[in-house]
Amino acid sequence: MQRNALIAGSFDPITNGHLNIISRAAGMFDSITVGVIVNNSKRSLFTLDERMDIVRHVTSELHNVEVDSFSGLLADYVNDHGFQAVVRGLRATTDFEYEIQMAQMNARLYRHGTETVFLMADPSFSFISSSLIKEVASYGGDIRGLVPEYVRERLSEKVGQEM
Repeated sequence: MQRNALIAGSFDPITNGHLNIISRAAGMFDSITVGVIVNNSKRSLFTLDERMDIVRHVTSELHNVEVDSFSGLLADYVNDHGFQAVVRGLRATTDFEYEIQMAQMNARLYRHGTETVFLMADPSFSFISSSLIKEVASYGGDIRGLVPEYVRERLSEKVGQEM
C-alpha cells in the first residue's frame, strides 16, 4: 500500500524549518503533498501562485514531493484525497497545545483513519516563523540561512530591501 502524507500550511514564505520537516517526512512516506492553504481572511505577502511556485522550486530535488493548494477544512481535503497521514511540525510547547486540539478535532472529521504525525523542529530552526522572516526582511535584516536562497531573493524583490 502506498503511504501518502500531507503537509499543509500557508508557506508565506516557506522557511528552512518547513523544508527540514518536508525533507524528513519525504524519507518516511512514499509520497508527500505540500498543501498550500488559501486563507482569504489572511493577507499574504505572496500570492497563491507565487507561494506554490516557490515551494515547487525549493522542493524540486525531493522526487516524491508534489505541491497542491486548497481552501476550506483540512479534513475535507484529506478525506477527498485519501491521505494516510497529516504531518505537522512542532517548534515549542505552545505549538503543541494548538496542534493537539486541531489534531483531535480533525481525527473526528477524518473518514479513513488518517493519523496526525508530529515532527519536532530541528533545534537550529525552532525559532523561525514565516511572520518573523517577513518582519526581519521588511527592515532589511539578514535572513541568510533561515530561508532558501531562492526565497531570500524573492523576498528581496517583494519588500524592496537588500538582505
